[in-house]
Amino acid sequence: MPTKPTFDSLPLHPDGPPGNAWGLFGDKDQMGMLNLLTSENTAAAAKEIVEGVRVSTDWPLNSMATPCFGRAAFQHTIKNKAPRPVNDDILVLNTQSSSQWDGFRHFGAKDGSFYNGCSQHDIESSTRNGIHVWADNGGIVGRGVLLDYVTWAEAKGKPVNCFEAQSIPLDDLLEVAASQKTTFRPGDILFIRTGWTRAYEKLTQAECEQLANYAAPPVIGVKSSEAILRWIWETGFAAVAGDQPAFEAYPCQNSDFFLHEWLLAGWGVPIGELFDLERLSRECRQRGRYTFFFSSVPLKVPGGVASPPNGVAIF
Repeated sequence: MPTKPTFDSLPLHPDGPPGNAWGLFGDKDQMGMLNLLTSENTAAAAKEIVEGVRVSTDWPLNSMATPCFGRAAFQHTIKNKAPRPVNDDILVLNTQSSSQWDGFRHFGAKDGSFYNGCSQHDIESSTRNGIHVWADNGGIVGRGVLLDYVTWAEAKGKPVNCFEAQSIPLDDLLEVAASQKTTFRPGDILFIRTGWTRAYEKLTQAECEQLANYAAPPVIGVKSSEAILRWIWETGFAAVAGDQPAFEAYPCQNSDFFLHEWLLAGWGVPIGELFDLERLSRECRQRGRYTFFFSSVPLKVPGGVASPPNGVAIF
């Protein structure tokens, strides 16, 4: 494992986007910060399993009948093979319409480049940076850490506006961690619960359609800031995820530190969105413990852009 440079020494590649870490794991690397999920990391994370309680972190694929950002809704067709008592099913889905990992082909930097110098031509003519690479290497498996922001904010009487571009600053996240007595380790998989999926499930169909009609639907999320990026880099998260449609508050409030660009295109940090963190948060609160073993193996689609996580947390 190479020595990790300081945040202030970034960017590593002079021809890449601001703050990039291209070449840290080699010029041909397609795993990014998932390289931090070593065998030793996995073995250490397995010590989080005490009771064997398993919690799914996937929202149902049909949770958004009218997805945002103009995406197609999930379709499920049962194909009966009568006269035999046999059924197949056919799924048609946009991998961004429910719980998902954003892969390194999903979002590029302002100059059009993708992680480790991958180009749009590479994406269209090869499988470089495809999400299948994560599956080939055993998926996203390690110690998960939940920051239950919405529970903390509600206890403090702080407003939580899921359908506004409300930015969660670093100071708040650190206060959440302190209130939970949660500390971090390099290679952790970070989850932040904002309450967005819970709030969405309370909307009427008309309200869901109204939200989907926005070209850029406003949503709560982490603040796009240098402080947040420095914290993610220096803490050494292997991946980050939340229960909201974009990990950062959207529309982006500071394009100089747009988290999608820095994390996906610059550093190779997977971003998870629309995860179902409701039961997970209850299990954490019940135990007073916000760490757990986490396993997620994306679909092995060569050249895939994104994938349902197929995630499970184990206590």
